[in-house]
Amino acid sequence: MKKAKDGATRRLRIASVLCLFFMTVEFVGGYFANSLAIMTDAAHLLSDFAGFMISLLALWVATKPATTTLSFGWHRAEVMGAVMSVLFIWVLTGVLVYLAVQRILTKQYEIDAQVMLLTASAGLIINILLGVILHQKGHGHSHGSHTKKKKGKRKKSQVSPSSFIILEEEENVNVRAAFIHVLGDFLQSIGVFIAALLIWFKPSWAIADPICTFVFSLIVLGTTLAILKDALIVLMEGVPKGLNFHILKASLLDIPGVLAVHDLHVWSLTVGTTAIAVHLVIDDSCSSQAVLEEASRICSQEFDIQHSTIQVETSSEKTAECIQCDEPTT
Repeated sequence: MKKAKDGATRRLRIASVLCLFFMTVEFVGGYFANSLAIMTDAAHLLSDFAGFMISLLALWVATKPATTTLSFGWHRAEVMGAVMSVLFIWVLTGVLVYLAVQRILTKQYEIDAQVMLLTASAGLIINILLGVILHQKGHGHSHGSHTKKKKGKRKKSQVSPSSFIILEEEENVNVRAAFIHVLGDFLQSIGVFIAALLIWFKPSWAIADPICTFVFSLIVLGTTLAILKDALIVLMEGVPKGLNFHILKASLLDIPGVLAVHDLHVWSLTVGTTAIAVHLVIDDSCSSQAVLEEASRICSQEFDIQHSTIQVETSSEKTAECIQCDEPTT
């Protein structure tokens, strides 16, 4: 476990340094080439760099113990970091789109195709290098991948590009998600390279540069929207993606002796770390300890819930306060 974690951390650190270096090169190259497409590609690299940083933060946070002030630990730090990085990237992308619109309207710009072509070529090389560094060797395994699927069990998910990601035993999904996004960057770099070739051979086609800016901005928006959506679900304490509320409730109701399930709340501390709080009303003749153990087993093994708070009460003990417990409307 520790070896896998150290290997993932090392690869992410190397990838982060390379990503930061070439992102700087692209911004400088885009400035001298007067190419917004190059700068938009750099903005996409910025989103990946932010993702790498969030992945590293997730790995570091996992080692931090809970405190009397932060009783659940530092899990939400990575979510907050993701939201801030998305907002910054949107501002930067918005500025580039505004400049691209201005260029199309005024047509008063010149592209240095040679610098643009050199920068795009370097981008292809760097992305290939990043892919080699992040490529997972061997098969590895994830929990549940070789076992029979259980009712309602959800897979651990991650968010592009870093995904507030979770460490597996041998194959770290942080690195896998980063590799997938480097592959996306590689395809985007090919687009910049083709645009640079068009402008190189036919300078009158310089409009390819702002057009690429629009296309790449949509790509950046699409990837970061997914991050923001998952982050907001966590911050709003929504039911984790992939966990079916109704199946979970039905599974608890199926426990022998359970008469009712109410005040059921399921939420994420961060993506992949889930908590539950629930009241179980049982028959007076049932063993509350046996019901508690079975409910805990279902939450942990069948639904991959890490933190469970289960209150067991007999039907004769059910209080007026519990009768009025809130239930979800849909």
